[in-house]
Amino acid sequence: MTGSATGFMGAVQHDPEKPDQRSRPAWGAVISLALGTFGLVTAEFLPASVLTPLAHDLGITEGAAGQTMTATAIAAAISAPTMAIITKRLDRRIVLCAMMLLQILSNLLAEVAWSLPVFLAARVVLGIALGGFWSISASLAMRLVPNHLLPRAMSIILTGVSVAVVCAPPIGAYVGDIWGWRAPFMITAVVNAITLLVQLVTMPTLPPVEMAGCRSLLDVAKKPTIKVALLVIVLVASGHFASFTYIRAFLEKIPALNIEMISLLLLVSGIGGFFGNLAGAFLAPHSLKAVAALPSLLMAIAAISLLMLGPSAWAWAIAIVIWSFAFGAVPVGLQTWTVLRAVPEQAESAGVLMTSTFQVAIAAGAIFGGLLVKNAGVTSVLAYSAGATFLAALAVFLLGPKRANLIS
Repeated sequence: MTGSATGFMGAVQHDPEKPDQRSRPAWGAVISLALGTFGLVTAEFLPASVLTPLAHDLGITEGAAGQTMTATAIAAAISAPTMAIITKRLDRRIVLCAMMLLQILSNLLAEVAWSLPVFLAARVVLGIALGGFWSISASLAMRLVPNHLLPRAMSIILTGVSVAVVCAPPIGAYVGDIWGWRAPFMITAVVNAITLLVQLVTMPTLPPVEMAGCRSLLDVAKKPTIKVALLVIVLVASGHFASFTYIRAFLEKIPALNIEMISLLLLVSGIGGFFGNLAGAFLAPHSLKAVAALPSLLMAIAAISLLMLGPSAWAWAIAIVIWSFAFGAVPVGLQTWTVLRAVPEQAESAGVLMTSTFQVAIAAGAIFGGLLVKNAGVTSVLAYSAGATFLAALAVFLLGPKRANLIS
């Protein structure tokens, strides 16, 4: 493993205290990464949009169809370290394009799936692509823009997530209702193909600057700051997905909203997440500790508010939008903290660990949330989310980044 990124054309100087090697940002390549995140997240959450017709057509229960999303998360958690080791000597441009090809294959396979095993295979292929993509995305951003523009670049890349969260569920459900549940997967495959073409045109050659392996992953995982960051990821992601996986059940039972109002509220919450992403990018250069801690604290306050609120639809709507806004800022803060400040010379290894941890937390949160809902009611999962996100904020305040600013 090499400890620095010297000697490669276009690489960003990894020491934050030194001048940037890249004087001009490659915004076209950054936008192509945003398109990649849009396609990934759209495909990841499509089953939820077409769950009922999908389950009916394949002859399975809705619960079994829903678990295909868990399979994707587990595959991504395994794929992140595996793909990093397998592809450690390959140009990152080649790796990125390979992950996009896997996305296309996954969506085409889902579109023609005639049984649960075939559809499950498609979701596993997507998980492999997801893990491989997310594990290198932050390190690629470092090499495409100067250090002081990294928060903005990460915000653009993660905007693909926010747009997908806003657009994918309603569009997937609408298209699936008109043309059948398979049509959204074919459309996503076309979007993936367009993204691949854009990446081929805009992405520069990026030779590997770090030979990721089991030893390098273990070395990074032992660093105190990374341990804190991974703990925060586990708490925030499991707390978020434990509750938001079952948000429809909450809205149907407590404020007793109809399906039209629920759809509108979810759309507005997705827009809130989009603006949270922008707010995270704005705050990161000024106060890294704040952008890492405040979103978790806001999520805890929102969860506590939901526990205490009565059946007021407006109160629930405000609390959920605040929650989504806060969660939208989380990835920018955590990735900027770990990649640029904690271990900039081992960015890919840090990205691998963050991706695997995040995916495990998604699966664990959804499963644990389901157990809580089944055995203790829907409000119990909100209590867990409040406690987990509050502990995450506390961990950042007490153990988080000591240097508050990215601007030197």
